[in-house]
Amino acid sequence: MDHLKFYIDGAWVDPAVPATLDVINPATETAFARISLGSKQDVDRAVDAARRAFDTYAGTPVEERLGYLRRIIDGFRARLPELARMMTLEMGAPITFSTERQATVALFHFEEALRVLAEFPFEEKMGSGILRREPIGVCGLITPWNWPLNQVASKVAPAIATGCTVVLKPSEIAPLSAMLFAEIVHEAGLPAGVFNLVNGDGPTVGEAIAAHPGIDMVSFTGSTGAGIRVAKLAADTVKRVAQELGGKSANILMPDVDIRAAVIAGVHACNTNAGQNCQSPTRMLIPRIHRDVAFDAAREAIASIRLGDPLSPASTMGPLVSQAQYDKVQALIQAGIDDGATLVAGGLGRPDGLEHGYYVRPTVFGDVTPDMRIAREEIFGPVLSILSYDTEDDAVAIANDTPFGLAGFVQCTDLQHARKVASRIRAGRVYLNGAPFDRSLPFGGYKQSGNGREFGVFGFEEYLEVKAIVGYPI
Repeated sequence: MDHLKFYIDGAWVDPAVPATLDVINPATETAFARISLGSKQDVDRAVDAARRAFDTYAGTPVEERLGYLRRIIDGFRARLPELARMMTLEMGAPITFSTERQATVALFHFEEALRVLAEFPFEEKMGSGILRREPIGVCGLITPWNWPLNQVASKVAPAIATGCTVVLKPSEIAPLSAMLFAEIVHEAGLPAGVFNLVNGDGPTVGEAIAAHPGIDMVSFTGSTGAGIRVAKLAADTVKRVAQELGGKSANILMPDVDIRAAVIAGVHACNTNAGQNCQSPTRMLIPRIHRDVAFDAAREAIASIRLGDPLSPASTMGPLVSQAQYDKVQALIQAGIDDGATLVAGGLGRPDGLEHGYYVRPTVFGDVTPDMRIAREEIFGPVLSILSYDTEDDAVAIANDTPFGLAGFVQCTDLQHARKVASRIRAGRVYLNGAPFDRSLPFGGYKQSGNGREFGVFGFEEYLEVKAIVGYPI
């Protein structure tokens, strides 16, 4: 499956300089497609198209933009099984998960953008004048491989809803679902130049987007290190930068909960998407007196995970996305062993019977201390660290003892008490008692987990400038 063209100015075009990259199926370790790698010239062409389109598109009536969103939603729904299968092939998520979560949650962002746009007050009276919210301009969007379509949708949907134009660089590791999405956008009749897609790697296309003087805003999701690089490149042109970066989220189990049930749920939450989630609850904090019960429950949860062919509905976990990711996770499992943590379940190497593919053994460490590498570094794989605490103050201190601040989790039978604990956690989103995903609430981090917010009204406003018109008669 060769996808060698870029989508620029409403058409599929050849790259300026021919260069290709294989797309690897992580379950088989073999190439199944090729894409072109873009260059600065391709970014220039895409930015020029977006710049021209913005002059007109920024002034389109709300009802017209609602129409575009509705047609994208219809096209998305019609091709959802195809999108889901493509994500399974390119990044290894089990087909059931790709269908029910990866593709469906991506669709949610367009439905939410439609809802917000229909009700949003772009202009209101304030003081002696008028407050206007206007589209920020041309937006460079750089998205990751772990939720390849969800992160595209969480940025593209509010950008085009607000009247912005975009240049998208999806991850070169998992780019094909984004290219299918570009076909949906084209079929929806979005004006030429409003949406543009250029494939490529971070050092070339990503950095060209971040530094480009014709781009007014860059929204980046990825590692903290890469986010720092994007921010530095963007600083020279003083463009707005929105970032969703790394995480090392704590899951505090209070003494009054059913420890066995809470541990089992926490293990499965950590292993969602093979642990390749920025907000995964990868540090489980348990009362010290419940150590043995927690370890037994963790082993029970790990034993229920079914690893295998991600195209089989029987599989609940697939491989990691790449050899590089596999090697990183193996190295950190070894670090946990070397640092003296107790190996509760899993460990080094591939699972039995899976000799090919980037599969790892879902792993749980106990007796982890806050200074260990596995308690401090974002592993981005199915590895859980269980830390013990003596008092609630200890638990909160351990939870906050991290450079990250993306999410937190609190399990407590007393909801008011849970809320008090949540208010002490330095993170952008805190889930109480296994609360489900809510697309209307803001998502983003404190500290080195980034800045800015996605989802709902807060994500919508990231793509707007605020203008005061002073002296307008009331």
